[in-house]
Formats: sequence, C-alpha cells, structure tokens
Amino acid sequence: MEPKPLKRHKALQPLSKEHHFALLLCWKIRRGLELEIDPERIGRYLAKMWSYQLDLHFNIEEEFVFPILESDNKLVHDAISDHRAIKRLILNEPFTEKSLNRIEEKLEAHIRMEERQLFPLVQSMASEEQMAYINSKHDHPITELLWEDEFWTLLDIRH
Repeated sequence: MEPKPLKRHKALQPLSKEHHFALLLCWKIRRGLELEIDPERIGRYLAKMWSYQLDLHFNIEEEFVFPILESDNKLVHDAISDHRAIKRLILNEPFTEKSLNRIEEKLEAHIRMEERQLFPLVQSMASEEQMAYINSKHDHPITELLWEDEFWTLLDIRH
C-alpha cells in the first residue's frame, strides 16, 4: 500500500494552485494542436502566460522555496535547470508544432516532479518559521489569465 500523500502546507498552496493553471496551459496547448490551430496563435497565449505567471512563479520558487533545501540538492538542481530550459524554449520564437510539443511536455514533467517530489521534501524539511516566511512573501496564487481567444474550445476551430 502506498503512503498517503501529505496535505499541502498552507504556504505552498498558492504555488500548487499556480501549478494547476500551468497544467491547464499544457492541456490547452495539446488541445490547440489537436484542433490544428496555428502554432503562432497558441504561442501568443503561451508567451502571455510566461510574462503574466510562469516567470514570476519560477522566481518565487527559486527565491523563497528552494533555499530551504541544500543548494546541492538534486531536486533543486533539476528544478532550476528545468526553469532555465522552459524559459529558453518559450522565449525562443517562432512557435511551431514541434516547439509547442516540447514546451508542453517539459512543463508538465517539471510540474509533476515538483508536486510529487520537491514540494513534499520541502514540506518535510522546512520549519514553521520558514513556511511562514514563504507565506508572507506569496500568500495567494497569481490569478488565472483571462484570454479572449479560447482556441482550445470546440466552438472555435478557426485556423
């Protein structure tokens, strides 16, 4: 029998909610590609998500969460490496079907690693003072990005 997952600490809940939005982004990219939406159209949404949420989210993790663990921790090293790779992929326009697939796969794998491995480790190692500090710096999730061009919906399959 697998161990019951830890309930996410209040201080990490905003970041986990942002992970939910990022997983939804991955789904929207996949859905847009399934509907054969122009990759540049999908890319406009992805670029806005980068500047609106993902870049700030990565910075918050690196500044306030990751320092709880040792700097040579493999999960921290992997997470920072993923952040850099995802940033390069997103900022390396033009967007193509291949680049969008690569971004979506990398981002989803990264989020799953953080949620399943890194956050539980941080939560188990952090003191209440450290968690309170994270909470004082980021106590609510960055809101979901509203976007008029919902290319991922069945109702709109324009190219």
